[in-house]
Amino acid sequence: MRRPVTLVVMLVLAATLGACARNPSASAWAASVCEALAPWRAEIGTLTGRAQQQMTAKTTPAQAKENLVRLLGGAETASETARAKVARAGVPDVDGGEQVAVGFVASLSAIRDAYGKARTGVEQLAADPADAFYTGVAGVMSTLNDEYGRSALDTSKLSSPGLRAAFDEVPECQ
Repeated sequence: MRRPVTLVVMLVLAATLGACARNPSASAWAASVCEALAPWRAEIGTLTGRAQQQMTAKTTPAQAKENLVRLLGGAETASETARAKVARAGVPDVDGGEQVAVGFVASLSAIRDAYGKARTGVEQLAADPADAFYTGVAGVMSTLNDEYGRSALDTSKLSSPGLRAAFDEVPECQ
């Protein structure tokens, strides 16, 4: 006789968990995405500033190389962390939500990969002679800027009016 009670409890739990598995509203999804992106943007800004300082600091090419590799690796890691958090945000409950969610994750993946490619590019540069090293770094950074620009997140081009409004209205995105 305990079997039917167990079955009922399991069905109630399954129904409850199923209700929890619904896609988040546009506002909830936008808030989650903005919460994921805020620390990433801050970290990228900090790392970009440090990288620019490295390019003008009076360090040896070997020191600059080590610092740039570390900074680019940090940006790669920060981008992966943001990508994973956005992926965990799920799919917004709007028309085309799957496409939007996939687009955000793909954008962050491409940005992560661009930083990884730049890190590898700097790692592969010889630190001597200095002029050749800095010319190589400039080339790597130019490629990074191009790839980053092509992958950048732009919430103003969302095809969902509900998501556009959510990104404009939720406090986490302000």
